[in-house]
Amino acid sequence: MPQIIVLPHHELCPEGIIINIQSGVSICDALLADDVEIEHACEMSSACTTCHVYLREGFDSVEESDEIEDDLLDKAWGLEPDSRLSCQTIMGNTDLVIEIPKYTINQVSENH
Repeated sequence: MPQIIVLPHHELCPEGIIINIQSGVSICDALLADDVEIEHACEMSSACTTCHVYLREGFDSVEESDEIEDDLLDKAWGLEPDSRLSCQTIMGNTDLVIEIPKYTINQVSENH
């Protein structure tokens, strides 16, 4: 079973976490299922960028982003070449190492 290794984030998971996940599940769903309360203001409908993550390892193992995701990512805080929306990134069979950015474009946390 592949894993998502989440690097430490000062608020959401200060120690980091390793999540076992089945292929075909979005990164966002996996994080939320393991109590990593990543923001997802649009309820994972690909309409915002609050679930933006960096894929530090395993980027080439997931499906490429589509045009809608690419357009949204252009608005994300701290965009990097390995940026993805976690709600749109579906887990394959390869482990991923992700980093959750320090900030989002959302001014107020939704606390989902």
